Amino acid sequence: MPRPALLAVSHGTSDAAGAAAIALVVRRVAERLPDVAVHSGFVDVQEPDAPTALAAIEGPVVVVPLLLSQGFHVRVDLGGAARARSDAVVTDPLGPDPRLAEVLALRLAEAPSPGRASGAEADADGPVVLAVAGSRDPRSLPDAEAMAAQLGERLGRPVLPAYLAAREPSLADALAAHPGAAVATYLLAHGYFFDVAERAAGSALSEPLLDGGEPPAPLVDLVVDRYLAGAEGLTARTRRTG
Repeated sequence: MPRPALLAVSHGTSDAAGAAAIALVVRRVAERLPDVAVHSGFVDVQEPDAPTALAAIEGPVVVVPLLLSQGFHVRVDLGGAARARSDAVVTDPLGPDPRLAEVLALRLAEAPSPGRASGAEADADGPVVLAVAGSRDPRSLPDAEAMAAQLGERLGRPVLPAYLAAREPSLADALAAHPGAAVATYLLAHGYFFDVAERAAGSALSEPLLDGGEPPAPLVDLVVDRYLAGAEGLTARTRRTG
């Protein structure tokens, strides 16, 4: 029996570099799963949208949200599309996960000194601000807080979530309260929200999880593992109903 297809669904972006970085992740995942048909879809901005992409796939399919938390897109957009067919399943989003903390820590290590960019003295042991896109969906809040806790455990420093939309504190307010704090960008790739973060944090902002180079191995591993868990669950469901 062929393995289920994989539909990798990202938010979508009009930023060419961000779109290319996400497409490269999908290619690397496809290389890791040579016997799996791998497709791309989007919940906004780019085409095909997720329902269209899902409808074009025949047979069992595992939908992997290339999104960093639970929220409207996972629960309604993708969950609603998958519920329309018995041979589709939506996995957990990518975050929170310790492998994302690993990549966030790498990006922080590569970032310029926050003190040099802001004029405030950097504190190597002080708090780190985690810049999160933000969502009105209450399911997203514990995910952001869990990701901050995982990064804090990895760094041995307090990590405080701040939001680029929908929630408080804003990134600007968090930096006003903690001048000289390092800023970890909890975004998948360059795009609208990175531009918002850059206006608030300046050049001290770390790169997103995808910096335009080769995708980090832990991130590719995470997408592959989400697919494998989804495929296992889909197989078990098929056995129960078959």
